[in-house]
Amino acid sequence: MSLLDTTVWWHVYPLGATGAPWRGNELAAEAGQTVHRLPRLLPWVDYAADLGCTGLLLGPVFASATHGYDTLDHFRIDPRLGDDADFDALVERASARGMALMLDGVFNHVGREHPLVTAFDPADPNGAMIRLDDVDGVRRPRGWEGHGDLVELDHSDPRVVDLVVDVMTYWLRRGITGWRLDVAYAVPPEFWRAVLARVRADHPAAIFLGEVIHGDYAEIARAGTLDSVTQYELWKAIWSSLVDQNLWELAWALVRHDEFSRDVVLNTFVGNHDVPRIASTVGDAGAALAAVLLLTLPGMPSVYYGDEQAFRGVKGEGFESDDALRPELPASPSDLDPHGRSMHELYQRLIALRRDNAWLARARVSVGDKANTSITYTCARDGRTLSATVVTGTSPTASIAIDGAPVLAWPS
Repeated sequence: MSLLDTTVWWHVYPLGATGAPWRGNELAAEAGQTVHRLPRLLPWVDYAADLGCTGLLLGPVFASATHGYDTLDHFRIDPRLGDDADFDALVERASARGMALMLDGVFNHVGREHPLVTAFDPADPNGAMIRLDDVDGVRRPRGWEGHGDLVELDHSDPRVVDLVVDVMTYWLRRGITGWRLDVAYAVPPEFWRAVLARVRADHPAAIFLGEVIHGDYAEIARAGTLDSVTQYELWKAIWSSLVDQNLWELAWALVRHDEFSRDVVLNTFVGNHDVPRIASTVGDAGAALAAVLLLTLPGMPSVYYGDEQAFRGVKGEGFESDDALRPELPASPSDLDPHGRSMHELYQRLIALRRDNAWLARARVSVGDKANTSITYTCARDGRTLSATVVTGTSPTASIAIDGAPVLAWPS
């Protein structure tokens, strides 16, 4: 088995979780300083391990201008988080707790203040490793999807392939075990094939998770030689079917999920740094049912930090639209609000069940009885079966059996 089969990730956005500033006067006040915030995550590594997670998926940790996805230097820890020693301590703690570590690689674009952009010379016949637009006969850096602070890399340039290979291998040698590939859907598959072939030559056990929103997930993974891609279709069906009391939508999504899962282990989730908190969307009871679905269906699940505590957060508008989704963690897990304890206990039980049944990652899922407010499904592989029934409405419940024996009932 690989990490795809055995890992339950705890997904953290480090800049938010550690209380780092990413805009305005607070950001300006720290210019030129190194503030050692990464050590604040050390007790949370222990917390995630005690929860049962076997992997730590970190959002951006590299030097950037603001929110982390506008990278300035892929080889440097963001000074708002700390330095190499802080990162090494985090790697060591994760390793000591038996946790894999995945970093978020932003290789589609860079920040507008990145040296590749600031050193751009429109008269240079060798190009700039960034994509360019011709504006009234003048070559200018191309912004990504209308974001003026982000500039697209030129993935047809062999030097960009070399750069990304160098970045990936550098941090793999520093102790990480894989990469989340930000907006992988916007990068040509031939680029991923070229990069990943070279990286795997030296790091054959590394895994690569591509961020993909929609499309033929299995084909996208195959074309780019990605090990996994994000399962946004299932995420949408889970929250939407619970909100609308229409589990027929979930039933259809599970048919699609099974088709995709024949060829690729998909990254399943009910929350991340870009979407509203599941408890804000469907309430505590709905969030509990979502957790049951997440941790009993095929795939490689990730738990977004705080979802296991029923954190709230609604996506807003404008520059601060994601702030509520990326909150600061308390100084210690002991400082968490007691409100989240029951959700935490449910997640612990479900993750333990998942770890005891790693075969679920590549199981086949089929839907049995279904109605607006109830659904029964079965996951099967190599003679093993998990059957689950989820009921919504005024008295929501969930029950799970393994090989015919009841193993979990909620609420209980």
